[in-house]
Amino acid sequence: MFPFCFEWAWDISHIVFMGGLWYALSIIGAGMTFAIVKSVFDCAGHDDQDHGHH
Repeated sequence: MFPFCFEWAWDISHIVFMGGLWYALSIIGAGMTFAIVKSVFDCAGHDDQDHGHH
């Protein structure tokens, strides 16, 4: 059953579950976004420090 269905009842268990679901998804999304941005930044060659490799 989905929140856009008419039979959905917003009781405390649904609120806690959906809150936890979106909390976990936002943490995963933020981590993936950070990793992708950092990878693009590192591959683009904008590293100011020379660590002796590449």
